[in-house]
Amino acid sequence: MFLSISDLLLNPDYGLFIWTTGIFLVFWFLVVRAAKKPMSDMLGQRNSDIQEALDEAEKARIDMANLKADNAKMIAEAKAEQAQIIADAKATKDQIVEEAKVKAKEEAERIMTNAKLEIENQKKVAISEVKNQSSLIALAIAERVIKQQLTGNEDQETLANELIENIKLS
Repeated sequence: MFLSISDLLLNPDYGLFIWTTGIFLVFWFLVVRAAKKPMSDMLGQRNSDIQEALDEAEKARIDMANLKADNAKMIAEAKAEQAQIIADAKATKDQIVEEAKVKAKEEAERIMTNAKLEIENQKKVAISEVKNQSSLIALAIAERVIKQQLTGNEDQETLANELIENIKLS
């Protein structure tokens, strides 16, 4: 009673079919039961890893938002400080220019005053020299005229007395 493979394949035995199906189901039940715990642990670990990665990504996103806010704040402070420095520099420049104008005006007034005094002094010296020169010239002319007109001692004494009286009156 040897059955050939073709007989077995063409004439199935229902008992063998039920036993094979039962053993197959038990095998899968045992495989599923044995693999369920590690698979669920692995899936749980994977879920926790994914959740941690999502939490870290959210934390990184929040940190980036905070850094952006801090950077914006620092940029605003830097711009405000820059504006203050520029304003201070302009104020200092204006103050320096104003001081320079005042000093230049004072120096110009001092120079003008000194120049006026120098001109006045030079004018007085020139007038004095002109008076002295004109006095010398007048004396020289008077001396020549008198020498020519006064030939005698008597005329000279009369003229000298008149001059003395005029000098006393002036």
